[in-house]
Amino acid sequence: MKLDVIKLDGSKSGTLDLDEALFGLEPRADILHRVVRWQRARAQAGTHSTLTRGEVSYSTKKIYRQKGTGGARHGSKKAPIFRHGGVAKGPVSRSHAHDLPKKFRALGLRHALSAKAKAGELVIVDTIALAEAKTASLAKAVKELGWKRVLIIDGAAVDANFALAARNVEGIDVLPTIGANVYDILKRDTLVITKAGVEALEARLK
Repeated sequence: MKLDVIKLDGSKSGTLDLDEALFGLEPRADILHRVVRWQRARAQAGTHSTLTRGEVSYSTKKIYRQKGTGGARHGSKKAPIFRHGGVAKGPVSRSHAHDLPKKFRALGLRHALSAKAKAGELVIVDTIALAEAKTASLAKAVKELGWKRVLIIDGAAVDANFALAARNVEGIDVLPTIGANVYDILKRDTLVITKAGVEALEARLK
């Protein structure tokens, strides 16, 4: 498939042939869902925890004698039935991550790129290299292009001046090719990829 290539000032800079295996697939929601679920599970902290009866700070002394009180038999006040006692079967610190084959993750990325291309939300720019790291001029250019919630993917490394200028522009996120992922792509309204980024993605997802 062919797509127009533009410059940051909005002018046309030619066309680019995109690989059908990356940008021409029929997007499958089930594949995208599985990859996003895998990403979010890996990102979940899993630091929730409660104290068991072996961890609360109480004496283990028997609270009253076994017989003759008319009450139920009890031992330590650390038992879960008492206020401030330990929690029975509460959450413990753990990882929520689960495995997903590497080939399936790559397939998910191809479907995410194809989804953006099919929806008309993919933009190819010649380069994002800037002579100066000026936030005001970049914000003006982005406004004129109509980009609001946008993810920009550059080549192996993001241009330093562009990264500095984009840092304080609301709605812009910038990633190198190696950081391209399904969740970030789907979360934004527009996906912008540089020519260098397209080449790097094609090499990464061969």
